[in-house]
Amino acid sequence: MTASAPTILATSGGLRPGRRTRLEFGPLLHFAVELACVSGRAPRVCYLGTAGGDQHWYATLFADAGRVAGVEGVRLDLFPMVSADDPAQLLGDADVVWVGGGSVANLLALWRLHELGPAFRAAWEAGVVLAGVSAGSVCWHVGGTTDSFGPELQPVTDGLGLVPYANGVHYDSEPQRRPLLHRLVADGTLPEAYATDDGVDLLYRGTELVEAVSEVPGKGAYLVTAVGGVAHEERLEPRLLGGTR
Repeated sequence: MTASAPTILATSGGLRPGRRTRLEFGPLLHFAVELACVSGRAPRVCYLGTAGGDQHWYATLFADAGRVAGVEGVRLDLFPMVSADDPAQLLGDADVVWVGGGSVANLLALWRLHELGPAFRAAWEAGVVLAGVSAGSVCWHVGGTTDSFGPELQPVTDGLGLVPYANGVHYDSEPQRRPLLHRLVADGTLPEAYATDDGVDLLYRGTELVEAVSEVPGKGAYLVTAVGGVAHEERLEPRLLGGTR
């Protein structure tokens, strides 16, 4: 089975320190797997580390975490060459696609170079759950804020646009994130935006946000809109997932 509708989980979380492995799936990642509605076999999770330069050591940690979680792990690398003969089929055969953090600007440039945009859209429309953290959250949106260009955050405006909003990540842990997102929405550089504190996820069905969920108590999600050229922020209270610690 696949997700009941085109589904995106855009997060500022997902992995956490493991008990017997360096990393393990946190509640947000388990939630992504649950949404894929797999039964009778191990869910298939495809990991993309493009934003971090396809670091094999980190992909190994993700694979270890996947084994502990009982999923079948596959991955799509773009360094030093594309790792699959048919990337579109690899993505389409997954139940969940998880995109790691790093440089969203570099990620988007490489995905376009390798013409992966249509493959992601086809997988999304077919019910593959598209998910990820940080760069792996911003990428599904129109754009957002990024440190891809240096320590002073800048806008990125060429996201895949599967959902028609901007995205703010690490909203409570990186001081530049909130004021920059407010300014970019207020001046029209970015459309209205959804943002997440660390540990929070945005769940989209189709192109509509249906809820925010959190793996950390007390964290929030936010809607930022422009009213008369001034940014307006509304807190969206997340549903707390089980399995938090």
